[in-house]
Amino acid sequence: MRTDTSVWRSRYNQWFAAPQTVVVQPTTWCNLDCAYCYLPFRKLHRTMTPEVARTLAESVAPLASGGPPLGIVWHGGEPLAVGPKTFTTLLSPFEDMRRAGRVRHYVQTNATLVTDTWCDLISAHDIRVGVSIDGPAAANAGRVDLRGRPAFDRILRGINRLRERCVPFSVISVVGAENTATPEELLEFLAGLGCESAGVNFEEIEGVNAERRSPTPQQAEEFWRRTLIWTRHHGGRLKVRELERLSEYLRLIRAGQHAEWDRRRLDPIPTVSAAGDVVLLSPELGDTPDPAYGGFLAGSILEQPLTEILRGAHRLHYVQEFLTGLDRCRSGCEFFDFCRGAQAANRYFENGSLATTATNYCRVSRQALVTALSVLAAEEDAA
Repeated sequence: MRTDTSVWRSRYNQWFAAPQTVVVQPTTWCNLDCAYCYLPFRKLHRTMTPEVARTLAESVAPLASGGPPLGIVWHGGEPLAVGPKTFTTLLSPFEDMRRAGRVRHYVQTNATLVTDTWCDLISAHDIRVGVSIDGPAAANAGRVDLRGRPAFDRILRGINRLRERCVPFSVISVVGAENTATPEELLEFLAGLGCESAGVNFEEIEGVNAERRSPTPQQAEEFWRRTLIWTRHHGGRLKVRELERLSEYLRLIRAGQHAEWDRRRLDPIPTVSAAGDVVLLSPELGDTPDPAYGGFLAGSILEQPLTEILRGAHRLHYVQEFLTGLDRCRSGCEFFDFCRGAQAANRYFENGSLATTATNYCRVSRQALVTALSVLAAEEDAA
């Protein structure tokens, strides 16, 4: 007779594949103080030590043993705040794997600290760069430094340095409720930056960002409708991450390859803090001191390898709750086939439990996108 543990293990394996991404926090500190930031310790100077980086490299080695390179995503805080010398030291234990094509580094930065030295380092280690910028100066008003001064000009200066040094980069833009009415302005601005692609993150209720107003599904649907129209006329100028995902889904469905889409499983996204602590499912769950969930800690790489932590993931209470929520999403949501279930952090911060289903994140980032495309297609058919 199967035990409860074996049942949970089977359910976990049904939903999750081996990680394709490991998120790494080189420092908690950030030189900006964005109005919507969810990180509780962004003003504390906690930096990853070389020992933790070496242990992490040893820990991810078995996960980077075949197939596409494992993505090592350096995320803060502000990763560049550790300085080029320290960052080089943290990268050093991964070098053999990187040169063998087993891992690939990514860094998500606000770009304010980009210099020629950083460009040299980025190029030498073939690091993929993501820049956080929310649009033109007015849309970027929430991104300020620790003295409350706008960071826009410094972000643009860093982006221009990347362009001058021929360093490719993508962009992530946070769109608040007050900026949903101007998608064309945002898209024109992002296209003019010369980025390879752009992702849209509607402002979310997460972490310490619990007071600001999130966009409504109605605002999001109109945003996506106009974004779809813009990309139809200017599609060659900018790839929008969310539209690319929807396009891939529809292409597979139309080609009779639904089984290929359905076979794709979720990434557990292990996230390793500067101290070596590990959380699973969502980086945003890190540093969340909820005793009911054990602070969402799955373990520490200083105490056990990441592979062992992942093998025990199905035993974690919050992972079991998330699996329950996924089953409920699949059985009760008409958008599930595309959406694949609400994000763990959004379930927790919006609904208080990972066993819940729909969140505002679902409604604005997935459901509103599909609805916008459906309505637009119906309008064109009727014309």
